[in-house]
Amino acid sequence: MNWDQVEGKWKQFSGKAKEKWGKITDDDWDVIRGRKDQLVGKVQERYGIAREEAEKQADEFVRTCAAADTIDETRSDGSQTVSTSTRHKKRGAGQR
Repeated sequence: MNWDQVEGKWKQFSGKAKEKWGKITDDDWDVIRGRKDQLVGKVQERYGIAREEAEKQADEFVRTCAAADTIDETRSDGSQTVSTSTRHKKRGAGQR
């Protein structure tokens, strides 16, 4: 997952981001709106860390979001459904 995808799914991921970086204000989140440069700047500012560390945290957040986004949903009976991306990979040539 890249930052363009995060920006497109920001409403889904913003809750997780708010949990991770609790010192960032609601007004800051309105400015960030899923943009990496804005997030890195606010993390750097609010936590008093170097830009490189803020970028590292932001990149790790994207990896976490990507993993969560592709994890299969668990049914109430404990079995897992097959994600759309997995279904496409399992189909043979010429099948839809």
